[in-house]
Amino acid sequence: MNRHASPVTRHGTWDDPIVCRCEEVTVSQVVRAIREGYDTLEELKRHLRVGMGPCQGRTCLPLLARILSRETDRPLGEVMEEVSIRPPLVPVPFELWRGR
Repeated sequence: MNRHASPVTRHGTWDDPIVCRCEEVTVSQVVRAIREGYDTLEELKRHLRVGMGPCQGRTCLPLLARILSRETDRPLGEVMEEVSIRPPLVPVPFELWRGR
């Protein structure tokens, strides 16, 4: 094993690619969760923590939606309607609040 490789490259394989790099969630974990009954994006997000990392789901939520759509035979648009996307919080300099 390469000691200098990131945990993501050590755990992901071509047969089981990573869906969420921040939380190191793989396709097989997503499919397993769907088959266990987590069949909405919100349920998958809470169960697997997908979209909870520093990127706030910019990459993984669309991938998660596609996998959920494929596994449940539901249209992608229907699957995407189930998620409530919240803008990430960004630190703002205090001077902006003081009006200077």
